Amino acid sequence: MQEMQKYDVVVIGAGAAGLMAALTAGQRGRRVLLLDHDTQVGAKILISGGGRCNFTNLQIAPDKYISANPHFCKSALASYTQHDFIALVKKHNIAYHEKTLGQLFCDGSAREIVAMLLAECAAGNVEIKLGQKITDIAKADAFRVTTGDDVYESAALILATGGLSIPKMGATGFTHDMAKQFGLPLTEIRPGLVPLTFDGAMLDFMRELSGLSLEITAACGKKSFREAMIFTHRGLSGPAILQISSYWREGQEIILDLLPDTDAETFLLDRKKSRPKAELKTILGEVLPQRLAHSFAALHAKDEPMAGLTDKTLRDIAVSLKGWKLKPSGSEGYAKAEVTLGGVDTRALSSKTMQANNVPGLHIIGEAVDVTGWLGGYNFQWAWASGRAAGLAV
Repeated sequence: MQEMQKYDVVVIGAGAAGLMAALTAGQRGRRVLLLDHDTQVGAKILISGGGRCNFTNLQIAPDKYISANPHFCKSALASYTQHDFIALVKKHNIAYHEKTLGQLFCDGSAREIVAMLLAECAAGNVEIKLGQKITDIAKADAFRVTTGDDVYESAALILATGGLSIPKMGATGFTHDMAKQFGLPLTEIRPGLVPLTFDGAMLDFMRELSGLSLEITAACGKKSFREAMIFTHRGLSGPAILQISSYWREGQEIILDLLPDTDAETFLLDRKKSRPKAELKTILGEVLPQRLAHSFAALHAKDEPMAGLTDKTLRDIAVSLKGWKLKPSGSEGYAKAEVTLGGVDTRALSSKTMQANNVPGLHIIGEAVDVTGWLGGYNFQWAWASGRAAGLAV
């Protein structure tokens, strides 16, 4: 017979959100058990930011999160800010630096962040069990969590197993499935912060440029991002594309400004006068990487000198440079997505405690909730903030 083990709180998922919830509850004197099916904690933390963990952003704000209810994230983010997490990083003497756009990274390794979280869990006497396959969760007076070997009982249960992105890291829909079991609705779920794919002639064009990167502005609808873009053997990637992918939907166009700092029309018409004998590819090579200049020129003009191109032709080329309209065929899916868009419907949760409105004691945090941040440390801050909110409530 399986032995019943009793705790105040069971947290399932030893990633960023789960660790924060566990250490917060543990340091409040709760008896906490943290379970994970993986054999190590913080797997996604360890690979984030190229192994240096982009652990938060100086520019955290609610408008940098996507949700069916854009107000839901405000309470948690205000209660535990980026400055609160930075203070924790400083307390553990972890050296860090700011990269572009407010992104903060460890000087050394992401392992320092995991070690910090584990040290804080230890300070709260959190019990951690890894390699645990959960076979059942039920609720009567208390929650009952069954693994292959044991049964755990607790008044509070925190689900923090994340979303579907990067399945090779062990990502599953476990929390979504449990939410449904307890009657909580889900919003539409899809990959976010993901490379976009193309087909046909445009894919052939992009494959020729695979590996080439440049700074652009990518737009879809009313949203735009100015960052780097990279051509790949399947289409487009890089920060600008990942950002806009979270706003793009199948069948929509994205619009790329390849020369965000240049008035392309004035530039081309001026060069027609000052360098009439030069070919378009040569002129474009002044403002674009050479390979792209040659390929883009080939799309729009024959090998003839600038003097041979009409002003209208040059204006049309300028329009393409500043507003290159592309229709992706799809995305690279969860395998390459950094996050999962959508999740547990926020209408079913308290924004202050992350507790399910109709299931007392059940809290859902992190990526599994319908709150998705931009690229650049925003999703980690949501994990810290939502984890903290739940840890204070149990």
